Amino acid sequence: MTHSCSCIRLRRGVVTAVAVGMVVVPVASGAAGAAPVLVPTVVTAAGPPAPPGSAPAADGDFRELTPAVAQQLDEAVQRVMREANVPGVTVGLWTPDKGRYVRSFGIADKSNGRKMSSDMYIRIGSETKTFTVTALLELVDQGKLNLDDPIGKYIDGVPNGNTITLRQLAGMRSGLFNYSEDADFYKALTSDPRRPFTPQQLLDYAFKHPVLFPPGEKFSYCNTNLILLGLVVEKAGGRPLGDFIRENVLAPAGMHDTLFPAGAEFPNPHAQGYTNQTASGKIEDAADWNPSWGWAAGAMISDLEDLRVWARTVATGILPNGETMISAATQKQRLTTAPTTIPGAGYGLGIFNVQGWIGHNGSLPGYETLTVYLPEARATLVVLLNTDVDHDGAEPSTLFGEAITKIVTPGNVYNLPAQPAAR
Repeated sequence: MTHSCSCIRLRRGVVTAVAVGMVVVPVASGAAGAAPVLVPTVVTAAGPPAPPGSAPAADGDFRELTPAVAQQLDEAVQRVMREANVPGVTVGLWTPDKGRYVRSFGIADKSNGRKMSSDMYIRIGSETKTFTVTALLELVDQGKLNLDDPIGKYIDGVPNGNTITLRQLAGMRSGLFNYSEDADFYKALTSDPRRPFTPQQLLDYAFKHPVLFPPGEKFSYCNTNLILLGLVVEKAGGRPLGDFIRENVLAPAGMHDTLFPAGAEFPNPHAQGYTNQTASGKIEDAADWNPSWGWAAGAMISDLEDLRVWARTVATGILPNGETMISAATQKQRLTTAPTTIPGAGYGLGIFNVQGWIGHNGSLPGYETLTVYLPEARATLVVLLNTDVDHDGAEPSTLFGEAITKIVTPGNVYNLPAQPAAR
């Protein structure tokens, strides 16, 4: 996925054209460990029973989450876990009138068999981008900047800085090189994954490479873009990025279990995270790795309930209390999703639309997440898992998203493809 539309993989290249949100480190695929222990945590379903073979709803609709449908979901999630060797996963589905489904399976910690549970914190990788861009758009609404301003107005030393706009950065059309694909960066990170990185250090890795194409010419997922936008938010907002996001995005949304860590801190309870994006290529526990290398592109932490809130909030621009977070005009610009090279997938301003599901995925060593909203059905889907090891060239979060949506929204199947890791 060019880094899978979801997170920040180290060097796994932007899904050429689609993977939109991932911070990825290039590394060979591998098993995520022993077969998972399936541990149901919570399931709720509403509505009268329906036969398993009942016809699915039409395009844009959402099947009622009856006990029979919940069973289908259980089986589909467990099948993906087995096939992709996923240690643990939590899935949440919510609609206002078709019921809800919240369940955890497997283990959070291989060392002691601790079970996965729905109250755990998770590193959300590239879902961080949705918060950084939201902060940017709030500053647009406040008149403190314009999306068509050149990045050079705020940050010196950016290649093509006098022509690359903030809009092009947020829309992944800058043409800048992705620092997380730089070989020296990869070596530095994997040799000492607990070391801190500064935003300027990340930009230095990117700017030693020539630009890939003229600004606006095409889509190319790039974590460098978000580092620059984070610096713009700090300059125009007058405070550190984490503080601005906490005060202006998280607090108004009531998201008290979401944070922008200053270092490697990770609140409890949390799942351990398993990755093969390592110097040796062997699977390691990345829970205490320092996510500063992802910063505005992928460093944040959240949990299931907060991401449930965020899915609708970011997709609509409306806070849970009904007040406006982003003006309608600015939100419309955010959701103008230009085509990518993947059929059925478009990318707007720090957000994607995959077959009607609006939101973002996230991935960084040890963790993957998916937080999306289907406006037609007012449905929310959140998937949290504690591995980022690909399975046959596909990200586990996409495999879960596809399996789940084939059941509940067969007219809107989340099917964002990802490219395998490559050194």
